[in-house]
Amino acid sequence: MDDIEKKHHIRDAATILLLRKRAGHHQVLMGQRGASAAFMPNKYVFPGGAIDPQDYEIYPDIPLNGHAMVKLSIKAPANIAQAAALAAIRELWEETGLILGQAGTSPKGIPRDWQGFFAKGVVPRVGALNFMFRAVTPPGRPRRFDARFFWADSAGVLGSDEDFSEASDELGHLHWIDLEEAKTLDLPFVTEVVLSEIIAIMLAPDSSRKVPFFYHDDERSHFLLL
Repeated sequence: MDDIEKKHHIRDAATILLLRKRAGHHQVLMGQRGASAAFMPNKYVFPGGAIDPQDYEIYPDIPLNGHAMVKLSIKAPANIAQAAALAAIRELWEETGLILGQAGTSPKGIPRDWQGFFAKGVVPRVGALNFMFRAVTPPGRPRRFDARFFWADSAGVLGSDEDFSEASDELGHLHWIDLEEAKTLDLPFVTEVVLSEIIAIMLAPDSSRKVPFFYHDDERSHFLLL
């Protein structure tokens, strides 16, 4: 695929907002993309990335809740709901070293990208994820993604939520930051919008909310509530 094709090709992706509460304030885990990155260089982002074919090969013991499954399936490829949730957990582990998992028996025939995760004697804690946002990168960008955003409490992480010793080098300056303070960082536009959405969710965590979905065609942008 050449550079022109990449600009038009949209890859399915998943992103996770890992949250915790300290001294009465909600914090989110963020990192900075490298200066040489082709997509959003130097920007602060949440852990995430493209959904891999191997993410479709894992079948968690505890699936996503039914409402999330339905919303993730709207205007989407078949069977993507679980794969998106698993990709978010895998990307969190690869980019930060944190494992959103629980003790369990590893399945047979583990895909290569997941072997290190299951080697810890755990299984993905898919039931801890909450689907909250979806956005497609606008046309004209060097990379385009159809990204599903999830949030989860760091209480579901095994071990310390500040141990980044096994993180990859994809994100630098990994740190926890107050949700309001995060707005002062150098952020992509969609990250700013997602931050506003998660702040609203944390202010009323028990209220029922629809999931915003931004996407584009050749002529204009669209907004749906899933």
